[in-house]
Amino acid sequence: MNELMLGKLHILSLVTWLPAAGALALLFFHKEKTDQIRVFANAWAALCFVVSLPLLVAFDRSKAGFQFIEDHQWIPSIGVRYQMGIDGMALVLIVLTTLLGAIAALSSWNYIRTREKEFYVFLLLLQTGMLGVFVALDFFLFYVFWEVMLVPMYFIIGIWGGENRLYAAIKFFLYTLVGSVVMLLAILKLYFTLPELVASHSSELNAWLAPFAGNEATTNMVRNAAQAAGASTQTAFASSFNIPIFHALGQFIPLDAQIWLWAAFFIGFAIKVPMFPFHTWLPDAHVEAPTAGSVILAGVLLKLGTYGFLRFSLPILPGASVDARVLNVVVPLAVIGIIYGALLSLYFIYTSSDMKKLVAYSSVSHMGMVMLGIFAANPNGINGAIVQMVNHGISTSALFLIVGVLYERRHTRQISEYSGLSQVMPVFATIFLIMTMSSIGLPLLNGFIGEFLILRGAFERNVWWGVWAVTGIVLGAAYMLWLYQKTMFGRIEQPENEKLPDLSRREVAYFLPLVVLAFAIGILPQQFILNYIQTPTQYIVSQVDRSYVQPKQAALQPAATDSPEGTGSK
Repeated sequence: MNELMLGKLHILSLVTWLPAAGALALLFFHKEKTDQIRVFANAWAALCFVVSLPLLVAFDRSKAGFQFIEDHQWIPSIGVRYQMGIDGMALVLIVLTTLLGAIAALSSWNYIRTREKEFYVFLLLLQTGMLGVFVALDFFLFYVFWEVMLVPMYFIIGIWGGENRLYAAIKFFLYTLVGSVVMLLAILKLYFTLPELVASHSSELNAWLAPFAGNEATTNMVRNAAQAAGASTQTAFASSFNIPIFHALGQFIPLDAQIWLWAAFFIGFAIKVPMFPFHTWLPDAHVEAPTAGSVILAGVLLKLGTYGFLRFSLPILPGASVDARVLNVVVPLAVIGIIYGALLSLYFIYTSSDMKKLVAYSSVSHMGMVMLGIFAANPNGINGAIVQMVNHGISTSALFLIVGVLYERRHTRQISEYSGLSQVMPVFATIFLIMTMSSIGLPLLNGFIGEFLILRGAFERNVWWGVWAVTGIVLGAAYMLWLYQKTMFGRIEQPENEKLPDLSRREVAYFLPLVVLAFAIGILPQQFILNYIQTPTQYIVSQVDRSYVQPKQAALQPAATDSPEGTGSK
């Protein structure tokens, strides 16, 4: 099975819309048939994961640009097309999304006991929204998916959440909506700017398409978009929402305009990450959300913000992305997030308070590390950032599942309520230990390679960036080891904990893939993730640093002359 075959099967549309089809099918189930609803929803979520796996096999890891491209007319009057495609970065995030979707559904088997049909409908619709963001190559289509996914998460928190669920749901929705509206203004500005860019720089388009050489589908899509944007007349306005053409021509936007556009995108993406000081919605959302909601929120939704920086901000607005005025704001905010999130996590350990809030603030710290890697804007930093996005999805999702297991048994998340649990729950304690070590970056586990690459990229860019990153890692090890020590070791002080059941087979089943991935990525990072993301990483770096791409092109030139097919369409 190769790219051409999967492309003819419209594999990206299938992967994206299959969860929504399952949600539609669930509407025909009688609401009182709860066992049937659970079985169907879990089987369908597992099917969505299985259907995404052929992408890993058929994906050409050496090819630049986008693969499995689908390009169809949608709203021609305003230049909107149904365009989908993925690179290696999107691919690994898609597989992570489908995996966590299946795990979230399985973890809800006993946890969700009211309005089960509606819950699984919203969970599947949320998955379609997230997948759509990763596959969209049209800004209009991207924005539709970006907005649509807010609604299912709002209801998941607002209906099945904790005591203050409505407050948390509304806060999440309003924060994200404000960022989305500002981002929409930037998208529209780019849309109206494109015809002028095409008119002024059409002769240079081939040169800026050089990184996509050998990928005829991507280059043809960009040329078609340029042709559409250049078709304006005195009586009609024509443009395109095609994302790759903005990659090709965005650098020609004047720097001051780039900075304003960059700031608009920044608000939308920084809220989603979330970066300090836009993070305040996250702890409330995590604490009140059901376990499945927290898994999806930490594992995927936060990555949409960092994905936005890598897909849009850096390649489309490269001048602004490395401008000192931007870095002097973004880097300090990332560093503050790293230290602030870690210190608050330590505080929650010290006061033995809510375990879920501790994991939530640890996410603020970890995502600050990812942001630091992104804006190091070198291969090690960006590779590390993408790897750590996946790692955070694995380890932090597992930690929220761990908290959920304890809450199902004791209906409390207070750290003070737990001690000595390894005596009665040895399997649980073993998995908790593995994911704790994964979170702090122990060698041979997935967290190590991501943190190592980010540190290397940060030190290459600025020594002080690396120093602050190391501080965050040390603090992260402190609060995670302290949490494990307080809950797993010592005497059992609460009588309710003396007969707590260990993990069931169902619970082991949804932890097992995360444990296997933690070891697989830690031991063989090149095979499991780095081979997929190196080409898009090189492309992003070449966009923000034009000197980086020159030796690469020189090195590839002899191979291109030996094979006429390697030149693609010129």
